[in-house]
Amino acid sequence: MLALLGFLTIAVFLLLVITKRLSVLLSLILVPIIFALIGGFAPKALGEMIVTGIKQVAPTGILLIFAVLYFALMIDAGLFDPVISRIVKMVKGDPLKITIGTTLLTMLVHLDGDGTATFMITISALLPIYKKLGMNRLLLPCIVALSAGVMHLVPWSGTMARAMNVMQTDARTLLVPLLPSWIAGILWVLGVAYYLGRKERKRIGVVHLDYSHLEELSEKQKAIRRPTLFWFNAALTVVLIGSLIAALLPSPALFIIGFSIALLVNYPSQTEQKRRMADHAGNVFFVSVMIFAAGVFSGILTGTKMIDAMAGTLVSLIPEQQAGLLPTLTGVTSMPLSLAFTPDAYYFGVLPVLKDTMTHFGRDAIEVGRAAVLGQMTVGFPLSPLTASTFVLVGLSEVELSDHQKFTFKWAFGTTVVMTIIALLTGAIHL
Repeated sequence: MLALLGFLTIAVFLLLVITKRLSVLLSLILVPIIFALIGGFAPKALGEMIVTGIKQVAPTGILLIFAVLYFALMIDAGLFDPVISRIVKMVKGDPLKITIGTTLLTMLVHLDGDGTATFMITISALLPIYKKLGMNRLLLPCIVALSAGVMHLVPWSGTMARAMNVMQTDARTLLVPLLPSWIAGILWVLGVAYYLGRKERKRIGVVHLDYSHLEELSEKQKAIRRPTLFWFNAALTVVLIGSLIAALLPSPALFIIGFSIALLVNYPSQTEQKRRMADHAGNVFFVSVMIFAAGVFSGILTGTKMIDAMAGTLVSLIPEQQAGLLPTLTGVTSMPLSLAFTPDAYYFGVLPVLKDTMTHFGRDAIEVGRAAVLGQMTVGFPLSPLTASTFVLVGLSEVELSDHQKFTFKWAFGTTVVMTIIALLTGAIHL
């Protein structure tokens, strides 16, 4: 019964979001509440589950709030203006060069493993160019999502940290055997970017790009630029990202400190500080509300044990004689299941069940761990409505989540399929 309620909750949620019958925000909150009530859970118990879910996402919420503020401040100050100008000069109005450049830039930026920071930097830098050329508005979030997704296999990303924790192993054991798959995934994404860019070049041609990023700025934008502080802001950002990678402090604390320093140095006037925060209040509110709504969703699914029931049902469908297929099935389904499970729900709820099942059948359990990271909240995280950074991506790109998912899903799923095939051929996982 619980498993059925869980699958129905996820199915109805996805249906409402994709068909745009209900907003993502309301779907995240109302759908699990309704199905939990149908399941006979008392309102008081639901309230406790909601609060628990919100508490679990609170650190992430604080992190993303201050990350959005920090990178918005860097954009205001003009830190990324030289990057934008260099890209414009290199691509010369050629859609094919733009899509390839988008891929390479995103992969480079996402070496820090932070989806929100990556989307803030790349979308802000490239959206004006895509608009100027009249390119398909869904291309930019698609290519950025694919590029960030495949690069999310870096050992210090949150997803990989969860996987290593659950499998009780290190990056050498979990990730090194997947390096051929990872390289294949990167090449696949570059191939997709080439295909989409060539298709767009045929549609609009190579456009003479009479575009100067700095000349396009409004007087207000020029007034808040801080070119004399460029090297300070660059050094601060490098130190901040380096500290994140080295885990010198908890991520929320680092962004709180980084934002405070950046705001004080770039805009010492309290009046200007208030203006900077007011200008970005909309984005901050949107991101934070979605995070806590996702906390409601995951809190109810976890608290009602629907997650556990769904995991048990998935495993029970596999006959013992077909246990060898479990890693392959895990790999193929890993990306689509990013739409249904939060990273915590999958890696701390589903993966332990898969791990125990492999051990029960006398197989090497590490294989399901490797298979899981080929798509579950790696390639799949920039499409999932259960990750806050997805809303940063679509919000900054000025597209609807459902349109982004429809356009990008087949290419993201293809990335996972390619990497799973290579993992089978190289022996990282076995049939």
